[in-house]
Amino acid sequence: MLVFLLGLVLFLGLHLLQAIAPGVRDAAVASLGRPTYRAVHSLLSIATLCLLIYGFGQARLETGVLYYPPVFFSHITLTLMLIAVIVLVSSFLPAGYIAAKTKHPMVTSVKIWALAHLLANGETVQVILFAAFLAWAVIVRISYKKRMARGEALPRPYKSWTYDIAAVAIGLVVYGAIVMKLHALLIGVPVMAMG
Repeated sequence: MLVFLLGLVLFLGLHLLQAIAPGVRDAAVASLGRPTYRAVHSLLSIATLCLLIYGFGQARLETGVLYYPPVFFSHITLTLMLIAVIVLVSSFLPAGYIAAKTKHPMVTSVKIWALAHLLANGETVQVILFAAFLAWAVIVRISYKKRMARGEALPRPYKSWTYDIAAVAIGLVVYGAIVMKLHALLIGVPVMAMG
């Protein structure tokens, strides 16, 4: 459990720098230069994610169950995950209505993903993982809103609704792949076994 918690704190902490310690991030960028900072940040992200994944696997063997979600929650989870995937895809495209309205679509998709998984999973380590990611996303969103109010961050300008159509189409394909195969392949749990 200790390795899991360490990986979780380091991974999320690394991704909270701009929200809770912008001066540290800015000093690192100034000292290293933006390309080097991004490279170091990426390497640290991969390393802490690997630690988190390894620790999660170990912690699952040590922890019990906090609650048993009702079976019908799995249907809510499936629906929320479709929305999360579409919103996530919109974050990689020029801004359509979805990206413009959510303001920070990647963070919004993480919030939806975390909430959806909290509804479907009651195992202690899973609850800690998804609750931590949900809290991270809320903190980042609040920070982003404050930075926008100060003029330090700009909203994504709306380009065209055609990007929403693309986000939905690509999102449906990605969602289908996750449900049919990828979730079982990457996570080890088949989605359709949920309900």
